[in-house]
Amino acid sequence: MDIIDVLKADYARFPSDQTYDIYAPDVYFQDPLNSFRGIDRYRQMIGFIEQWFQEPHLELHEIQQSGQQITTRWTLSWITPLPWRPRITIPGWSELTLNDQNLIVRHVDYWHCSRLAVVWQHFFPRNLERSPH
Repeated sequence: MDIIDVLKADYARFPSDQTYDIYAPDVYFQDPLNSFRGIDRYRQMIGFIEQWFQEPHLELHEIQQSGQQITTRWTLSWITPLPWRPRITIPGWSELTLNDQNLIVRHVDYWHCSRLAVVWQHFFPRNLERSPH
C-alpha cells in the first residue's frame, strides 16, 4: 500500500470512508482547536465533522514525502448549519510523521488563518477580506 495514494484518496472523499489503518493506535493529533492521542479519538473527530458539518470538502493542493515526513497543503470548507448557511473556508497544511512500519504516528494541522478569522466567517461571510488574522 502506497501511503501517498491512500492519503490522496482519503482527501478526495473526506470525511467519508477514511482509511484509519494507516494510523498507529496511539497517533498524536493536533490542530488549532484540539490535541489528543489515539486512533479512537481521531475517528470521533472525523465522525463529528461528518455528522455536524454540511457539505464538508477537503481539497488537496499538494502532497510531498521526504523520508518519514509527509506534508500536505489543503483547503477545508463546509457549510455551518445556521439559518444563513455560511460556507467556512480554512486553508492550511498538515505535517505527518511515519514510524518504521509506515504508519502515521503524528498528524499536526496548521491553519493559514486565525481561529478568530474562522469565527468571523460565520457572521460576515461576504467580508472575508476584512476578517481579522
